Amino acid sequence: QVQLEESGGGLVQAGGSLRLSCSASGLPFDDYAIGWYRQAPGKEREGVSCINWSGVITSHRDSVKGRFTISRDNAKNTVYLQMNSLKPEDTGMYYCACVSKDSPCGPLWHTWWAPRADCWGKGTLVTISS
Repeated sequence: QVQLEESGGGLVQAGGSLRLSCSASGLPFDDYAIGWYRQAPGKEREGVSCINWSGVITSHRDSVKGRFTISRDNAKNTVYLQMNSLKPEDTGMYYCACVSKDSPCGPLWHTWWAPRADCWGKGTLVTISS
């Protein structure tokens, strides 16, 4: 059974940092690209960052560029999202998703991935106080 599990969320003040983890089981991890989405209360889900199967290609939405870094450790079946200089508008539930390794990780990746994702985690809550 394919499973993704997010962790690392919490409550931090604006300007602080968090590192989210997305751990996978039940799948050949390096056969998949991984992406992070988030959903704030009352808002639509949006793509945050993606990383291809090897970790060479990454993409971030404009509002997090320069603040968030995505990386992966295939030996540990884990993808990380390092979030620095956090802002109240970063608040939301963060989810990771997996798609096949040949999926694009570039502009508009999140719209291509969402209906094609092979797996989703249950989410981890990030709350940024002002």
